[in-house]
This record gives sequence, C-alpha cells and structure tokens, in this order.
Amino acid sequence: MTAGPLVVLVGPMGSGKSTVGALLAERLGAPYRDTDADIVAAEGREISDIFVEDGEEHFRALERVAVATAVAEHEGVLALGGGAILDAGTRALLAGLPVAYLSMDVEEAVRRVGLNTARPLLAVNPRRQWRELMEARRHLYTEVARVVVATDDRTPEEVAQAVLDALELKDV
Repeated sequence: MTAGPLVVLVGPMGSGKSTVGALLAERLGAPYRDTDADIVAAEGREISDIFVEDGEEHFRALERVAVATAVAEHEGVLALGGGAILDAGTRALLAGLPVAYLSMDVEEAVRRVGLNTARPLLAVNPRRQWRELMEARRHLYTEVARVVVATDDRTPEEVAQAVLDALELKDV
C-alpha cells in the first residue's frame, strides 16, 4: 500500500485542475496524474464520446474505477474529473487525504472555457447548466476538501502557490 497522493485536486470543469496539477507536481518534484486522462487512455476515446456513445452512467462507472486505482497507486499530484465527487464511495476514499478544491464563479468559467458545447454536460444553455451543476456539487467539493482555493483572477502559478501554502507543503 502506498502513502497516497501528496495532493488531490477537485473542482468544476475549467477550474485549472490540470494546469495547476502539473505545476504543483513540478514544484513538488512528484509525478502528475489526471483520472480523466487515465479514462481516455484506457478507453481510446474522448470523454465527450463516451458520454454520447455510452451515457453518463457508464462514464461514472469508469470514473469510479479510475479514481480508486489512482488513489491506491499514485503518490504525486492527482487531479480528478469535475464530477468524480458525485460518488459516495469516491468521497469516502478522499477522506483524510490532502484535497484542495479549486473554486471559481460562473464569470471566471466563461472567461476560461467559454462554456462551450465541447463539454458534454453543458450542451444546452451552458451558463444555466454550469450554475445548476455547481449548486448540486459545491457542497460535495467542500465536503471532501481540506482547503478551498479560489482561482478567480489568479494565474495558475498563483493558484499553485496558494495550494502549497494552504496545505503547508514545501516545493523542492
């Protein structure tokens, strides 16, 4: 059994988990892993294609396995997909881990990802759907998080430093 991840990043799509995760891994001298990338590699297709072809329920089953595997195996920085925290088993796995919730408001989401239709859960009326997703998920992100780091109007480097400071981690 490994010691577990140094940092787990959670938050909505577009919050910067991948970018900040890679920066954190570099600064900590640790490997970086993204469960969405694990799913894409294992399935040989994009997440949006999995949603369209097999449905969200199938994707969430793949996600549960990917997260459980990564939490058990990975000792670096781990980024989870935006909806991973919907699963109670996943939330239980995250208990006691150094989880940082990267938060942002809808205006920041618009600036970052344009709330475009490449995001399968935002295909119709993206602003309203993003707000509804956040209303349903915000308390779950907060539940699993040891720290909450706002990403609004911050560079990825500033967010990475805020995560390190909040979790009291030292870069190499």
